[in-house]
Amino acid sequence: MNLVALIIQLVSGAVGGNVAGGLLKQYDLGVLGNSISGIVGGGIGGQLLTMLLGGGATAAGAAAGNMDIGSIVAQIAGGGVGGGILMIIIGIIRQAMSSQSA
Repeated sequence: MNLVALIIQLVSGAVGGNVAGGLLKQYDLGVLGNSISGIVGGGIGGQLLTMLLGGGATAAGAAAGNMDIGSIVAQIAGGGVGGGILMIIIGIIRQAMSSQSA
């Protein structure tokens, strides 16, 4: 795994978590919560997307340090979507837990 690809995934995840939090106010965790959950989700989502879609040439190119525009876009998409999804999941869990205790 290329360090640059991982950084792209993590940054994209943070952005994805904050975008999802901004669009879905009921699941918003605040800027720090959205960012942290987005970073974790971005790393996981980017890795999963690389395994599923880029298992061939994209992963080999990224590992060799030959990042083309396609692999960069795949890293951004996987990180951003993964970050947004994990932020929403955590927001749903947090909302369910707070409604049970109320």
